[in-house]
Amino acid sequence: MAKRVCPWWHGYYLISPMRRWIQNPDKLLPRYVKEGMTVLEPGPGMGFFTLPMARLVGAAGRVVAVDIQARMLDNLRRRAAKADLSERIETRLAQEETLGLDGLKGAVDFVLAFAMVHEMPSAEAFFREAAAALKPGGELLLAEPGGHVTPETFERELAAAGAAGFAVGERPVIRKCMAAVLRKP
Repeated sequence: MAKRVCPWWHGYYLISPMRRWIQNPDKLLPRYVKEGMTVLEPGPGMGFFTLPMARLVGAAGRVVAVDIQARMLDNLRRRAAKADLSERIETRLAQEETLGLDGLKGAVDFVLAFAMVHEMPSAEAFFREAAAALKPGGELLLAEPGGHVTPETFERELAAAGAAGFAVGERPVIRKCMAAVLRKP
């Protein structure tokens, strides 16, 4: 198990409307998420990014949200139903050592790894699973919170991504985060 996993009740803080002032999904996501895509979001919490991505992928796309905490997924499903987006969002309960991405090999267009890799038991294993799920040319947006992750730890995560076959692309500016776009060749 990871050293520290955000408790389920903290998810209410993460979906606060005030967070949009710092990290607005409507400004951040359209560059990466397009209609008809299959998007993978590990560690979605209660859906701060999930619901906007579900709107962006449209009726022909889907968002696969994977979390280790059933209560986070329960709240995400409730919020998705209220927003009339349930049909576009698939939730999966991850296991301690795997995301459980069965059936997704080479099927994902984009992965959003926002403030969660530092909570994984193994960054190396995470990036291997994400790379296996991505289509060739697919992208992964890695963003880690500056308050929880040191620049040295972020660089180690990038090295783990490189070992899994990712190429580091641009380094977008995301407030309060260190970020990089990773591409699968």
